[in-house]
Amino acid sequence: MQLYKNGKWAAQILSQRQEDGLWGNFHTLSRPVPGKKYTTEQAIRRLYYLGYTAQDEVISIVVRRMEEAVRGERKIDSYREKTHDWPLFEQLMLSAWIRVFEPQNQTALEVAYQWAQLVEKSFLAGRYSEEADKAAFVQWKGRKPRSSFETGFGMFYHAALLPGVLTPKTEEKFLDYYLAKADGMFYLYDKPLYQPPQVFASRAASCYLAAIEVLSHYESAKRKLDFVVKWLYQYRNKTGQWDFGSQAKDGVHFPLSDRWDANSRVVDSTYRVNKVLSALGAERFENGSGT
Repeated sequence: MQLYKNGKWAAQILSQRQEDGLWGNFHTLSRPVPGKKYTTEQAIRRLYYLGYTAQDEVISIVVRRMEEAVRGERKIDSYREKTHDWPLFEQLMLSAWIRVFEPQNQTALEVAYQWAQLVEKSFLAGRYSEEADKAAFVQWKGRKPRSSFETGFGMFYHAALLPGVLTPKTEEKFLDYYLAKADGMFYLYDKPLYQPPQVFASRAASCYLAAIEVLSHYESAKRKLDFVVKWLYQYRNKTGQWDFGSQAKDGVHFPLSDRWDANSRVVDSTYRVNKVLSALGAERFENGSGT
């Protein structure tokens, strides 16, 4: 991981950082466009996969700026999307990213608990209810929901925001909801998460794992995602390693090593898979006690 942090990909991103510690606008496309400058969101997502944490000054500066924006003390940028209640979306988005790097950050947790109340009411009947969701939103905001992110919880941002703030019963249903959604997790993977990709050496499998990485932060994930662990072990090679293949190079999740040859690809793939297995308590399967 330290080698990834000091590698050429991190250096490339850091070279584009502006004097204020950001990379211009925060939110645009989730993936960087080859030859184009990074947005701040693209940059910190890439740095996250390269091993950067809130302990690194480059991330700490961004987290503090996001905190200020969530509290309304300072704008993160001048970017707006007219189709959304942008202040509400920005608060959701920034709080989710703060919790990616600082799960116990109090500013982000305040926002998380607000959304958690919406989730609790939406799943009160034991499953997701759009009617209950809309009624709870009206109670919260005093108006009907008008944007896609305001009804339903299918985005990366919702999933990244809410670990540890839902009641155990609701969390179970919340994960079931994400696993069953026909369009997966918006921004990361656009197919149902309960069904892993049939081709492991692919960009699709890498993107699928990205969505699983987000869900792995929930306590009930250790039970709910047993099938993912089995899927991963199914594609482990004879030396106990994994390979997502050359097509997984997307400038976000891979590459991690400076080179993207057959050997480094296996090292990068195995590093990433092992992190997920560890989060899901996969030693149960290693010692034969899993089901």
